[in-house]
Amino acid sequence: MIEMKDHGRMLLLARMIISMSIVAGPGLHVHAEPPSFTIERIVAHSGFDGETCWVHARAGAIPPRQKYNESDQPLVVMTMQKLLLAGSDVFFELNETRSSDGGTSWTVPSPQDAFKHQQIQSHELGTSPEGSIANAMLREGDITTVCDFVPAWHRASQRLLGIGQTVWYRDGRVMSPRPRGIAYAVYDAAQNKWETWRKVELPPLARFQDAGSGSAQRVDLPGGDMLLPFYFKEPLSNRYSTAVCRCRFDGQTLLYLEHGTEMSVAEGRGLYEPSLTRFRDRYYITMRNDEYGYVSVSDDGVTFTEPRKWLFDDGEELGNYNTQQHWVTHRNELFLVYTRRGANNDHVFRHRAPLFISRLDPATLRVIRSTEQVLIPERGARLGNFGVVDVSSNETWITAAEWMQPQGVEKYGSNNSVHVAKLKWTRPNETLGATGLDDKRASAWADIQSYFTPPQLYRDDLSGYASPLQFTDRNARRLAATS
Repeated sequence: MIEMKDHGRMLLLARMIISMSIVAGPGLHVHAEPPSFTIERIVAHSGFDGETCWVHARAGAIPPRQKYNESDQPLVVMTMQKLLLAGSDVFFELNETRSSDGGTSWTVPSPQDAFKHQQIQSHELGTSPEGSIANAMLREGDITTVCDFVPAWHRASQRLLGIGQTVWYRDGRVMSPRPRGIAYAVYDAAQNKWETWRKVELPPLARFQDAGSGSAQRVDLPGGDMLLPFYFKEPLSNRYSTAVCRCRFDGQTLLYLEHGTEMSVAEGRGLYEPSLTRFRDRYYITMRNDEYGYVSVSDDGVTFTEPRKWLFDDGEELGNYNTQQHWVTHRNELFLVYTRRGANNDHVFRHRAPLFISRLDPATLRVIRSTEQVLIPERGARLGNFGVVDVSSNETWITAAEWMQPQGVEKYGSNNSVHVAKLKWTRPNETLGATGLDDKRASAWADIQSYFTPPQLYRDDLSGYASPLQFTDRNARRLAATS
């Protein structure tokens, strides 16, 4: 028989094992928590004409009971654009499609005039959207538009703000070398259209001549500021660096304030196409590289640790390379969405399908292999250019269009479907729509200190006004010193 004291020890040991499985330290793969979500898959649009295909399908959600969405359901606005299959990264203007019934029905994609191709005329040389630094690279007849666009709700201004990057074409091909800029536009919910796009003015540095924020997830802060990851290089260089810039958005203008750690690696084209999230007390950034996916962390959102390669929790490489990874962030858990090798997918271009989701161990920065699930199955076409949107506290959606290159991928079943994978949370995501900060832990000053620092452009510009701390009258100075 087991004595009472032994029975008590066994109960204590059992409780310790359960506790350890919940915190899941390094090397421990027992998970006592129930599944965090179920997956529902729908197709928003489909159909393949053999000459073009939809790409860059990403959505933003306007919450219920807003000025232009007075219903009890979120209004989901998805943007995507046609790709010319005969070229390489030759994109047409953005289209807009909407759903007000949880994805059951969608409007017919509508071309957005604000994003039609703009051709530079001779009298416009030197006045292009790229600014004076990059204008020297442009010629009459060059064409530009915006691509890699990501809509997201900006809570402080109550606007749907989309951010992407410019792309330039010459003689029907992407220019090389070329300028690149961070482009943004605001959604006019009353007219169901996007307003004219604008460009973020970065400091006049050579390495910012080719700087974009395509396909990126940002973190919005209180009062209108945001942390926006971007990547950049000098036009003749072949290696990108990634950093996070703090920007301020007032509902119309997106203004650069500062940027932090510039990260790169020696492999391939460096680090690019970053995505940022905040989970509890830390910021996490994931970055594309030609050979591997990389991750780094930060306590303040701008100063980051040395990037490290993505690994599974058993020490094996994740297998992601030369494509994007993005975050799904829940109050209680952090997930990575990615593609990888080793999934019977050698026939898929750069192994960019299927689309996977796994839980991250924040302590080790490793992907927990036992939690991996297929979000969107592969049908020959690549799914690597995708988006993530928090639609409500109960649902997060991942959107991806089947990219129909190279020729012949349709023989595996793809037909340029625009897929939506709905994560239906078993526990509501209570922080949805919040600032991303834990209000109980963040001090008041940490939240507002940046608003007492002027933008970099104006920090040394007093516009002819002397500081109130400087006195021209000696008596006034003496009076101030003795008062």
